[in-house]
Amino acid sequence: MRIIGLDIGEKRIGVARADSDTRIAVPIGFINVDGLEWQEIGQVARINNTNLFVLGLPRSNEGKETAQSLYVRNFAKTLTEKIPGARIRLQDESLTSVEAEERLKARKKKYEKGDIDAEAAAIILQDFLENLGTPIANQEAEVSPQTVADLAKKEADKVKLNAKKAKHKSKTVVGIIIGVMIAALLAGAATVGVAWYKDMKAKERADYYAALEAEMEAKTFNFTIRPGETIFDVKTNLLKVDRNGGKSEGELLPNYTEAEIDQALASDYDFAFLQGRPAGASLEGYLYPETFNFYGDATVEEILTKFLAKMGEVITENGLEAKYAEQGLSLFEGITLASIVQKEASSPEQPTVAQVFLTRLAYGMALGSDVTVSYALDKVDPDRQTYVDNQAALKIDSCYNTRIHAGLPCGPISNPGLSALMAVAEPSDTAYLFFLTGDDGLMYYSYTEAEHIQSIRSHCQDLCNVSL
Repeated sequence: MRIIGLDIGEKRIGVARADSDTRIAVPIGFINVDGLEWQEIGQVARINNTNLFVLGLPRSNEGKETAQSLYVRNFAKTLTEKIPGARIRLQDESLTSVEAEERLKARKKKYEKGDIDAEAAAIILQDFLENLGTPIANQEAEVSPQTVADLAKKEADKVKLNAKKAKHKSKTVVGIIIGVMIAALLAGAATVGVAWYKDMKAKERADYYAALEAEMEAKTFNFTIRPGETIFDVKTNLLKVDRNGGKSEGELLPNYTEAEIDQALASDYDFAFLQGRPAGASLEGYLYPETFNFYGDATVEEILTKFLAKMGEVITENGLEAKYAEQGLSLFEGITLASIVQKEASSPEQPTVAQVFLTRLAYGMALGSDVTVSYALDKVDPDRQTYVDNQAALKIDSCYNTRIHAGLPCGPISNPGLSALMAVAEPSDTAYLFFLTGDDGLMYYSYTEAEHIQSIRSHCQDLCNVSL
């Protein structure tokens, strides 16, 4: 079964996962503590089909619990309330963030604070797996002075042998090392030896997992969703993903199947911003355009969750719901309009195009957007075998056809980027009713239909006749 590891912080929560069979903890990201963390943790649990969580429990250098320990215990209590049936295991942690940052530095790649949290969660979870749930503090108590002395002697013997081979007079130094260790043990300072033992094991573990993660990172891939791409585009690109990072030897992962992708696209995702959609609505419009890196064993649901989570961040950080309300739109309606603006115009022109559409909506006029007609055609006749010319296409009876139906279409027609989302939230201070893209690639705006017709004659002889 899968196990989820959490590194609990007051601003972010690092997340890792592991399989009880392979017992290898892998960092999978972080969750912002913004009120939505419980939903996102629940989503991670559902994706991994598990209810077992391992939480890092911090302690002081003396092994005593601190205020942060109480915070984690309260978090664990709330987690069991938010996710009924959740099983919690608390794993003692010590300087995991320091070790996590050292690992990331060793890889010589750029990283952010959230990456440190995710790595720390992986360390906590790996500790749990290695000790079968036994707290580290208890494990240390079982390390005897004799064990430490034996390990110290082995290390000293190695130094002595190397010195002898090099004919270097370090015999005295070796003797001092052994003497100090034995004296410390005889004096009852076993804790010094235990600390040395723990540091040595930590280094061995860090080296081992650095090599292991390097091997795992060899099977990683980037996946990109570009502004204006549709769910159909996303599905097409997922089918092309190389989950093996270009490797052609060894144990290879199969490509994602169409059935896997369809199931993931139809799944329920526990994000608050998805709740306002009409029943039966797809994820169209909600997969935020971005590039993310994934391990080869990532599921399609994990991939989609990453893009959905990013959309949630963008909505919250930019106050989109409140800004759309100022324009008389719900969040769903705002995203729907942004998806049209994304397809209609380049970034600099998007605020003015958004203004045109918002004005037409206020006047009860049809939007008259050809890109919505194209979307309607793609859903029922992608090869244009039935709707062979624009005259027939413009009459297609679809809720997406804004040429014949007033108001917004029945849903988004693409996944809009930030500029389009913000254009609807903050449209330009103009009062146009018409626009078109000329053959020269420039935008032309008009106040009246007569002016618009003249703009078509003057600037759009070719582009305005392109097949939909």
